[in-house]
Amino acid sequence: MLFAFALALGLTAGAYAQTAGQDLKDAGHDTKEATKDAARGTGKAVKTGASKTKQAAKKTTHATAHGVEKGADKVEDKTR
Repeated sequence: MLFAFALALGLTAGAYAQTAGQDLKDAGHDTKEATKDAARGTGKAVKTGASKTKQAAKKTTHATAHGVEKGADKVEDKTR
């Protein structure tokens, strides 16, 4: 009877050890996936920010060029 109890206890402990090992593997995979998701989000944010900066620079350059052209027209009108 004592032998059967010891055998059952040993099998239970072995099954628990396998479950704990699998839990650690699953946690590692979950961490890996979370890191990949965060990296994708960061990459997308950087790409969007760069695009917005480029658009703002183009808009500012166009506005500046328009202002310079308008000022040049005023000077031309005064010199006639």
